[in-house]
Amino acid sequence: MCRWLVYSGTPVLLSDVLYRPVPSLIDQSLRSRMGVETTNGDGFGIGWYTDDIDTPAIVRDTGPAWNNRNLREISDHVRSPLFFAHIRASTGTAVQQTNCHPFRHGRWMWMHNGLIAGFDRLRRDLLLTVDPELFPHIEGTTDSETMFYLALTFGLDEDPPGAVARMAGLVERLGHQIGVQFPVQMTIAASNGERVWVFRYSSRRESRTLFYSTCVESLRALHPDVAWLHRLSADTRIVVSEPLGDLQGAWNELPESSYGVIPAQDGEMLAAFDVHGLTGPGIG
Repeated sequence: MCRWLVYSGTPVLLSDVLYRPVPSLIDQSLRSRMGVETTNGDGFGIGWYTDDIDTPAIVRDTGPAWNNRNLREISDHVRSPLFFAHIRASTGTAVQQTNCHPFRHGRWMWMHNGLIAGFDRLRRDLLLTVDPELFPHIEGTTDSETMFYLALTFGLDEDPPGAVARMAGLVERLGHQIGVQFPVQMTIAASNGERVWVFRYSSRRESRTLFYSTCVESLRALHPDVAWLHRLSADTRIVVSEPLGDLQGAWNELPESSYGVIPAQDGEMLAAFDVHGLTGPGIG
């Protein structure tokens, strides 16, 4: 599978998040502790937003992240309030640049950890469901990018949780029709540059790991002597496949079958998520 990271909040250098914590996401590309694979070396990607351009910048490569000099150079010189990072372990599709995450369409970024079981048999029917106006923009061959364009087709612009639920519901329905018992395995991040939505769901109800950071004000109270916490805004959050660093109380597991919104809406960051519809108010 893969590992990924979302940062949203006070503008920081990418390297402060990607490299500085121990363990970091770059460490996880070589030595993942919680992933299906220990090594995630089938490519990487970063994407970031700036205040004066609506669309995100995307940099992707097919080599491993742990020794890429260009990634280190960019990370030491780019400062952003919202960025994605992804390290890839292929589930069978080719190791090529167009298959590396994050994916971009207009103002949207998308990345995924997991798989569509039986994708080789489902791919045709899934792709035929994509809006014909969106279809020409699909560049790669992954299930992850197909999920993105299905979510766009199902209204990602207007209703991100509903669109992702409809996408996952379609995959489950088609998968069950061909005898796939557990078609969906996903942790997903999507952003339009203003908000981030993160999802943790699987048909088996045994989803890949996903963690979000404790609110900054609570961490300051726990660790009043940690200087860098005082440089972050109250709404700064990080979401990761595996915890970064070793700061006590910093990480919370995203509940099974749930989604989160950053910055939080109506004071609630988390809500229940179900492919047959959204169920209930916030749970976090």
